Parts: sequence; structure tokens; C-alpha cells
Amino acid sequence: MSYPQSILELADDARTRITEVEARDLRQDPPGHWLYLDVREKIEFDQGHIEGALHIPRLDLRDEILKVVPDKATPIVAYCAVGHRSALAADELTDLGYRHVVSLKGGLNALDQLDSVRQVA
Repeated sequence: MSYPQSILELADDARTRITEVEARDLRQDPPGHWLYLDVREKIEFDQGHIEGALHIPRLDLRDEILKVVPDKATPIVAYCAVGHRSALAADELTDLGYRHVVSLKGGLNALDQLDSVRQVA
């Protein structure tokens, strides 16, 4: 997938304020520790996602997240295909007051390399 230069610049700027986590590090956390938030479009989500992931497209995040995740202490891993949209989402969630938010560095592409971590529904 190719992205316009502006989204790359915005994502790079967001990365200065957020935490990114490597896919391999997710294996160290107990099951159920994180809420996985897929911020891709519905067509992408329908093609495969982490089992049990919550789906809210990034552009709908501000309007929808409080309805489904009212506890701002919930540990959240935002992810997308390669990590740009999830970086923006993590930044937005932090701005909304969520305290334990990370972005999956490299997105689902990084998980493809760790089949034992990725669970596609």
C-alpha cells in the first residue's frame, strides 16, 4: 500500500509523542492483557485481523472510542497494516486521555513474520 507523503510526515510526528511496541514483545504479555484496536478500513479488517480485536477505523476513532472503551486506563495496542495509521491513532487516543496506549510498530506486516503471535479471524 502506498501512502501520501503527508500521512508519513504526520505519522513520524506522532511517533515523537507515542510509544511503539515490537511484535515480538507482545508474546511476553499474558493473553488478554491488551485490547487490540484495529484502525484499518472495514474491507481490510474483513480480510483478516487479530482474533478478538476491536475495529474502529482511524477516522471514526474520536467519535466511537468512548462508546466502546470508556475506561481510559485500558491497555490498548493500536494497529493497522504497516504502522502509520496506528501511530496517528495512538497519538489521538493519548490526546483523548487514554493512559496506556501503544502502536504496533510495523503493523500486521510485522506480525506476519511472527505467525505464533498473529491470530487471524
